[in-house]
Amino acid sequence: MERLDFTATDGIKLNGLIYKSKEKTDTVILSVHGMSSNCFKTRDTIISKRANETDIDYFCFNNRGSELVKYIRKIEDGKKKKFLGGTSYEDVLDGYKDILGAIKKLKELGYKNIYLQGHSLGSTKIVYTYNKLKEERSIYLDDIKGIILLSLIDIPMTLKVYLRENYNHYVELAEEKQKDGKEEELMPRNSFIHPISVKTFLRYAKYNKDIDFAQYGRDNKLEKLNNIDIPLFMRWGNDNEMIIQKADELVEMLNKIIKNPNKDINYIDGADHGYSGKEEILAEQIIEFCARGDGL
Repeated sequence: MERLDFTATDGIKLNGLIYKSKEKTDTVILSVHGMSSNCFKTRDTIISKRANETDIDYFCFNNRGSELVKYIRKIEDGKKKKFLGGTSYEDVLDGYKDILGAIKKLKELGYKNIYLQGHSLGSTKIVYTYNKLKEERSIYLDDIKGIILLSLIDIPMTLKVYLRENYNHYVELAEEKQKDGKEEELMPRNSFIHPISVKTFLRYAKYNKDIDFAQYGRDNKLEKLNNIDIPLFMRWGNDNEMIIQKADELVEMLNKIIKNPNKDINYIDGADHGYSGKEEILAEQIIEFCARGDGL
């Protein structure tokens, strides 16, 4: 295990951990964590161990949305600058800059086969990034051999269900604060599952066109997911998972809608949103998926 430092494409300094196999390999899983999380999860450690046993390296990093609140730093116009970051202040679309920066770093290190893995909001970032790379006809697309989405949730709908009758009230409050130039102020405590700034709340609740693609039960096309034409792995739990439908019903629905011939869509019985206690099962299924990929 080694620390790996790199920069996002906009110059933000990031770092993470790369778990290396005993044998040199050109295959790696790039893991992106979710809200208020980091690269030190038990889940990542267990998946990395199983990956290393099959000569796959594993890279997980702290993106600009790690933890709740922190300063993020970069060099701009020759000067060191710092900004408020962390889950409470991040713009989820900036995840593209973080992930692309990580891909470029892995390419510099000689990796040719990259599996993009995300958990929760990290999965949202992966789907957004992959579609953006396709729109740009990026040279890095050929290096991406598979997409691994763990607990991808319908963020706008989940927020509406969470807030119920208070949803419109909090959206209007956020809009008022935005007009007053108070985007970095925190929303009231009950408006979200953790402290959140006005600008971040509005990204999820209002300005969500670019991330509103997991419309389970609201959209029978799921175009952004169907745009993934490389091997696709999707998993959820069925115990305290953050989805509106029952896991088995969601899996059945998506297997009908998503046309990818190389899809592996299922749930793990007894797993929660973080796969606590089920990490070994998840790790085994992920590595089996990777072993079927073109890069191995």
